[in-house]
Amino acid sequence: MHLARRSPFALALAVAAFAQSLPAQKTGTYYPPSGNWQRKAPAEVGMDPVKLQEAVDFALAHPNPWDFDRDQIRTFGAVVGPLPAKRAATNGVILRHGYIVATFGDTKTNDPVYSVAKSFLSTAGSLAVERGLIKDINDPVNKYIHDGGYDSAHNAKITWKNHFQQESEWEGTMWGKNADFVGVEQFGNGKREPREIKEPGSFYEYNDVRINRFALSLARIFGKPLPDVLKESIMDPIGASQTWKWQGYGLKSTVEINGKPVESVSGGTRWGGGLWINSEDLARFGLLILNKGNWEGKQLVAAKWVRDATTPSAHGPDYGYLWWLNTKRKEWPSGPASSFGAVGNGGNIIWIDPDHDIVMVWHWHDGRSIDGMIQRLMASVTGS
Repeated sequence: MHLARRSPFALALAVAAFAQSLPAQKTGTYYPPSGNWQRKAPAEVGMDPVKLQEAVDFALAHPNPWDFDRDQIRTFGAVVGPLPAKRAATNGVILRHGYIVATFGDTKTNDPVYSVAKSFLSTAGSLAVERGLIKDINDPVNKYIHDGGYDSAHNAKITWKNHFQQESEWEGTMWGKNADFVGVEQFGNGKREPREIKEPGSFYEYNDVRINRFALSLARIFGKPLPDVLKESIMDPIGASQTWKWQGYGLKSTVEINGKPVESVSGGTRWGGGLWINSEDLARFGLLILNKGNWEGKQLVAAKWVRDATTPSAHGPDYGYLWWLNTKRKEWPSGPASSFGAVGNGGNIIWIDPDHDIVMVWHWHDGRSIDGMIQRLMASVTGS
């Protein structure tokens, strides 16, 4: 910024404009270094220790009974990817101003987080937009992807934004699963009745087949596996562990990209695979998004993207770019309307509360108790 030969008033205006152009930084935000995370007593960050302990006790009293052998096929249908032999008990992390104020259970075991992976997919996709690999989110995908997946007259209308908002209505089969979700053998209790397909961008449907199509399209855009993109650009810079993994369905979802075999990842663990990660790494990711994509002065995710990603779509229930929102106070009535989250089957959540500078990760909760947890967490906040 050139400041020479300006009047004091003009200089002050120029400095103010420059300051406003910089990424917003909250005073006192702490960013944990890799392998270490400072804790603070609740009272030090404006939280009532007794009420916060009540929230922790509530969490421990409401675990999820999900069992891979008993529940997976019945709920979702035939498995096509890997599943762990066992999982940790309910566990979680609570942050305020970036500091850990409470943990419970085993926060270091890497378990599937099911559809929490979709919010990671959204974030990976943001990098393609920021780097100009996707010129405009409203562009048709078939302008970029030429593998046959968008050749039909219907699929040719699908835009990147339609995929981000789960409004693509993509027609086809991915890794042995048809996007129509018809049939109990393939889809378990999640099967659906046949219906008329709508125009892309006019109808919301939560649909993992279409998400898997989206994941493959993004891998082709980057020209390499999405886990590599996420690791290099997001997870390593925020100091995440080296133990998390994001996978698809092995050889079933392996394609050739730039002459190399690439496993296309899944946007959840509905049929196996998916993002397997621990609660502490989830909390780091949540802290990044809480701070509008900024990590200790480095803008890893565009702040505008975070705003757009947490803006309700036209047709979703209260949904942004693969993030669940609370603008109508229906998802979490006890939380602020500005709160939002990454949510997955089995009781997995990263809940982000910008109003109170809080991130809560709860792994394996019973689902029905999430608002009760948030109610207790809000009751523990005594000040800034």
